[in-house]
Amino acid sequence: MKLISVCGPPSAGKTSMIVKTAEHWLRCSLKVGVAKFDCLYTNDDEIYARAGIPVRKALSGPLCPDHYFISNIEDVFAWATELKLDVFITESAGLCNRCSPFLRDAAAVCVIDNLSGISTPKKIGPMLKTADMVIITKGDIVSQAEREVFAAGVLAVNPRAEIFQVNGLTGQGSLELAGLLLELTGELSDLAGQSLRFPMPAAVCSYCLGETRIGVDYQIGNIRKLQEQISSDQFNKEVD
Repeated sequence: MKLISVCGPPSAGKTSMIVKTAEHWLRCSLKVGVAKFDCLYTNDDEIYARAGIPVRKALSGPLCPDHYFISNIEDVFAWATELKLDVFITESAGLCNRCSPFLRDAAAVCVIDNLSGISTPKKIGPMLKTADMVIITKGDIVSQAEREVFAAGVLAVNPRAEIFQVNGLTGQGSLELAGLLLELTGELSDLAGQSLRFPMPAAVCSYCLGETRIGVDYQIGNIRKLQEQISSDQFNKEVD
């Protein structure tokens, strides 16, 4: 089974892109399924169901979505294995711009949109930095010059990634993407021995455990004060 992780900021067009791409696989008689990870609410499972794609919805609630994802990836992988899927996609929104839910031996796809701002690629972190492929959406709303400048910003952050412009509404670009994703993705029989491409965001402080009071007297665990703030250059070295 081919495992593809698709991540990106909320409302970047991940679900629309996945549905349009999956339609080409379904026409080739491939069995496709999706696990949708989110925090508080999503109705994307209904969109997948209407497209005839088996889907599992997973909401992390008060937990970090990344930690929730990696704690449950084996369970949804087992579900996909039971269905004997040919292609299994996990979809997750990068809500803190520090997310890193990519496995080393699974295809890693980051989806961002042209409307998010010219400096957005610098803000996303390992979700973009460690991706194999970056899909840029909503290019029909901006000019050609804006598309090129935004794509250049993406390449500056991740020069190794393949970049594709895909329209989630019309499906333009999804046919080529469907073929390249199958070529890019190896097959996995299980997740034993797999590892993340980058460590999860650090947590486990007093506020993680339910503390609501403000002040140093109530702060314990993994705490970083302002004077210890990591610079963007330091962070990029860690990612590299």
